[in-house]
Amino acid sequence: MQQECSSIADLMLLMASSIEDVARAIDQESATRFLDKILNAKRIYVAGAGRSGLVARAFAQRLMHLGFESYVIGETITPAFGPGDVLVAFSGSGETRSVVDACETARDIGGTICLITSTPDSRIGQMADCIIEIGNNHLTDADIPSDFEIRQLTGQYRSVSQSFAPLGTLFETAALVFSDAIISALMEVKHCTIEELQDRLANVQ
Repeated sequence: MQQECSSIADLMLLMASSIEDVARAIDQESATRFLDKILNAKRIYVAGAGRSGLVARAFAQRLMHLGFESYVIGETITPAFGPGDVLVAFSGSGETRSVVDACETARDIGGTICLITSTPDSRIGQMADCIIEIGNNHLTDADIPSDFEIRQLTGQYRSVSQSFAPLGTLFETAALVFSDAIISALMEVKHCTIEELQDRLANVQ
């Protein structure tokens, strides 16, 4: 017998409501500080693993569209990090090994570290010059039991609760919305036009 499933639209609305709650809880002073770090950066590097890494890449791409010099840590064409550069780390747990290593290197070189996370009291949080806390009451990749996905797929997790978005989805979605909001703010500050952005869009794909 097929199990009942919540309406897809209802699930989307529930997620949208959760994102709204996250947005209202973001510290505005921290967000303004983050914006200033981006504006004053010599170059901007992003780091993240898994789905958080995809959000980081999207942010780097949008920064490039605005005319910033932005790079993704780990790419073959990414130049050496240096003093005056800013590293923006996306990590729900703040403990992801590869991202921790990147932040430690950036700190030792003398760069600035900005962290977007749901766990400010983490290893990366202790190094960061600026922290944006997103959804600290929701599941992150560090909180998920190893067999969570199996149990979800087999129907054991069907209730719509605070953990309805599996495997850190709420953090990643909120981080994407936050980073896009930062892009919108940067567009206003830099008085960017749509024509300027279009000139930087990829035309060889």
